[in-house]
Amino acid sequence: MCRSIKTLRPPYADDVTDDDIRAAALQYVRKISGFRTPAAHNAEAFERAVDEIARSSAALLAALEVRGSASRGARRTA
Repeated sequence: MCRSIKTLRPPYADDVTDDDIRAAALQYVRKISGFRTPAAHNAEAFERAVDEIARSSAALLAALEVRGSASRGARRTA
């Protein structure tokens, strides 16, 4: 599922941006909803889901401790 979503934590990704996290959230919501672009009457729920998943993903990445890594959590720039 969601094969186009890339791993966003070190050592697989450095300098992860808010745009990277939002793109992954968008891919996830598209996959589980079955819609690439939602109809107007579903657009608000779709965008709200993307925002919530992006926030949760950013919090997860910030909290992860990767063994053997010099830094704690994903580094984000934006």
